[in-house]
Amino acid sequence: MLKKITLHTLRLRFAIHFLESGTDIRYIQELLGLNNPKITMIYTHVAENAIKNISNPFEGL
Repeated sequence: MLKKITLHTLRLRFAIHFLESGTDIRYIQELLGLNNPKITMIYTHVAENAIKNISNPFEGL
């Protein structure tokens, strides 16, 4: 069964791809043409893999 792909889905995947590859959230905001940082932060909620890859700076002490 094929899933319906919408413009919103493509935009979301675009933002998540950049987030997970380490692109700064401010650049993503500019690329998407978003004025409100709160809206941009929605994409960070979805990109859980990026959060899992953050290392604890205290582990290296």
